[in-house]
Amino acid sequence: MSMKIGMIGVGGIGQHHLQGLLADERVKVTAVCDVNREAAMSTAERIGASGYTSWQELLTHEKLDALFVCVPPFAHEEIEEQAAAKGIHLFVEKPIGLDMHIVAKKQAAMEKAGIIASTGYCLRYLDIVQQAREYLADKQIALVRGHYLTKFVETPWWRQMGKSGGQLVEQATHTLDMMRFLAGDVEKVYAQMSLLVSQDIEGIDIPDVSAVSMAFTTGALGHLDTCFIQADHRTGVEILGKHFRVLIDGRQLTITDEAGTRTFEATVDMYREQDRAFVTAIETGDTSLILSPYASAKKTLAVTLAANESAQSGAPVTISHD
Repeated sequence: MSMKIGMIGVGGIGQHHLQGLLADERVKVTAVCDVNREAAMSTAERIGASGYTSWQELLTHEKLDALFVCVPPFAHEEIEEQAAAKGIHLFVEKPIGLDMHIVAKKQAAMEKAGIIASTGYCLRYLDIVQQAREYLADKQIALVRGHYLTKFVETPWWRQMGKSGGQLVEQATHTLDMMRFLAGDVEKVYAQMSLLVSQDIEGIDIPDVSAVSMAFTTGALGHLDTCFIQADHRTGVEILGKHFRVLIDGRQLTITDEAGTRTFEATVDMYREQDRAFVTAIETGDTSLILSPYASAKKTLAVTLAANESAQSGAPVTISHD
């Protein structure tokens, strides 16, 4: 019997997940939902699923084993709580929300229901990221440098702080999460952000440049630069310690130490890897396959929201992960 999967949100990231799920012989996508009726119905017709424009109706009428929540950060409403109450396993795209209190409530509902909850921090599933983590496991990290430098996203809600949380929360969160995954939790941030050269964009109120300094619980220091004022796209993380350096630049890993320099290329599709891991975890009950559980995504969100708070107040913010 195929695992029955539903999807709420069939935009760009939803379509990425659909490609992998449709290629997985263990599952069948039986229902999709989107507030854009044309997108919902055309996707449903293409894959042979039921189509909805109301997530409440989808959860009422469909019997699902798992649900992919691929909606913008402002649009989660009570999707996770209601799905968890029905015993439906959840894959929640990043960022998982914009309010830590609401996210904590969702996490509590998932834990009470005993479901598996994975999130969309796909970089963790790259083989080179796993290789870097293994290399760093017995080393003391001193400095962590990250960057996410790209072009503007045309989607209207993305430019509104109240709907996206800004670039750091909605987009560069991937880089910050990889910094956390490789170097450990962040305990303090100090951020500066400015809307400097993009004021001509209609309706924009998010900063176009950000610089975030951070202290890790290990004592390591870090820095993350983000912007959306470039014509191209560059993202990466560099980790330094005594006599070693680890650089992840897109899909390439470079390790430099006293033995010399070695370079490795990623060989896997990170979206396929994370989706197959989620399905296998449901099949087997092995939650160790989930590299980005909801609780970890909550910690990444806390850092990005703390950075926004610091930029507003002009003061460092200490992060509580309770």
